Amino acid sequence: MEANKGKGDQGMQNPSGQVDRPVSFHFLESMLPKAVKRRVHALKRLQVQCANIEAKFYEEVHELERKYAALYQPLFDKRRDIVTGTVEPTDEECEWHSDRDEEEELAEEVKEKAAIEDAKKEEATPEEDPKGIPEFWLTIFKSVDMLSDMLQEHDEPILKHLKDIQVKFSEPGEPMSFTLEFHFEPNGYFNNAVLTKVYKMKSEPDPSDPFSFEGPEIIDCEGCQIDWHKGKDVTVKTIKKKQKHKGRGTVRTVTKQVPNDSFFNFFNPVKAPPDGEMDEDSEFTLATDFEIGHFFRERIVPRAVLYFTGEALEDDESFEEEELEEGEEEEQDEEGDDDDDEGDFDPKKEQPQPAECKQQ
Repeated sequence: MEANKGKGDQGMQNPSGQVDRPVSFHFLESMLPKAVKRRVHALKRLQVQCANIEAKFYEEVHELERKYAALYQPLFDKRRDIVTGTVEPTDEECEWHSDRDEEEELAEEVKEKAAIEDAKKEEATPEEDPKGIPEFWLTIFKSVDMLSDMLQEHDEPILKHLKDIQVKFSEPGEPMSFTLEFHFEPNGYFNNAVLTKVYKMKSEPDPSDPFSFEGPEIIDCEGCQIDWHKGKDVTVKTIKKKQKHKGRGTVRTVTKQVPNDSFFNFFNPVKAPPDGEMDEDSEFTLATDFEIGHFFRERIVPRAVLYFTGEALEDDESFEEEELEEGEEEEQDEEGDDDDDEGDFDPKKEQPQPAECKQQ
């Protein structure tokens, strides 16, 4: 099962630039003169060699990620200590100059109003200063659509005890993988201090389809066993069912446990079968799991504070809007091409320019 799908089969383009229906490349190749076809085969062999070199490149990128993860970790540890209230940052560490002047002016107005209110309530008991940043990770889970879709109401009290999420990369010489570690403070739900999810990867072209290689792919994932306290397992629910005896007609009530929707099912993933054949639902579930793993690794963990404040969400939405606008522009261009075909060509009219490629 592959996590990163290709960009899809592209239709062959005719000389006018319009996309026709996909044409069999094998058919086109068979139409080439024998001498030309022979040279094309040589180019394909070169292309396979390029794919093998690219695979080695990504292996080195993985090692570079592992190296820099060690440099990031002290900063992430400090983030965890501030979130949990273990460390109180200094005044200097808390200095932050906002680029938004309106927000600064509003903050000053709020401070003035607060000072007036404080003067009026000198005898009032001051509020207790909360420890650290309460519900830091839970707030992120509830804000990000991909995670909130997994989140159930009964998960929230547990995730209030989540104090950190870390990414660990495989060591040199080991198969390529990364591990998500969810660190919890002692709680009344399970005994585990850390819940883990391992994503196994490969960075090598598929011998049967080497030209589809586009970089490392997640090929499997492995969760962990959660040591739930008695009666606290939110991944199952107990139901009562009445059963009637066929002969005597007596009725008895039996109880049984059935699966229950929960974020913590994340740690009991669908397993990819050795033969690679899965039903459509399982394939979709596993692909979604891989996507979530990538999102934790690439976005949530490195930029957690920005997802807490919502700033990263604004960036993600802006990117999606830009992609949509680009697609709409292409559609309008195609309609314009149809109009041009109906009328005479006017060289004085400005021709549409190709859209710029956008990178995240």
